[in-house]
Amino acid sequence: MPVPDFVLALRERIGHDLLWLPAVTAVVLREDGRVLLARRADNGNWGLVSGIVEPGEQPAATAVRECLEETGVVAVVEDLVQVGAGEPVQYPNGDRCQFLDHTFRCRWVSGQARVADDESLEVGWYDPQDTPPLPPHQRARLEAALSFTGRTRFVS
Repeated sequence: MPVPDFVLALRERIGHDLLWLPAVTAVVLREDGRVLLARRADNGNWGLVSGIVEPGEQPAATAVRECLEETGVVAVVEDLVQVGAGEPVQYPNGDRCQFLDHTFRCRWVSGQARVADDESLEVGWYDPQDTPPLPPHQRARLEAALSFTGRTRFVS
């Protein structure tokens, strides 16, 4: 996974110390109810489209950008369904970070789902009840989007 330039600059100053980063998850749904999933190149796990918010970028804009960059899909954000901090993560190089995730429910607008960059191995549309295995935090975000009642959840 390419590390954003601003994170590389921060790492020059703080080394491997824990870095707090805003992030997004895009739960993109088609009219037929299928959800967009991608299999990550870094660990082989299936998951929802996600990414780091760049400095000055609005989180909803990040969700739209990440969808297009990673899958070739144009999506529109409809709702902010959940906000919560994930568990700290340590990468093989020793870098540690923790993400404040904003999970958005998005609607497919156009584009054929495809591998559009080097961050994914596979991309496709799946029935939400018949997906490849998803990590628990990804499954929870998908369920939050599918059961959205109009009120954003704040994970506690």
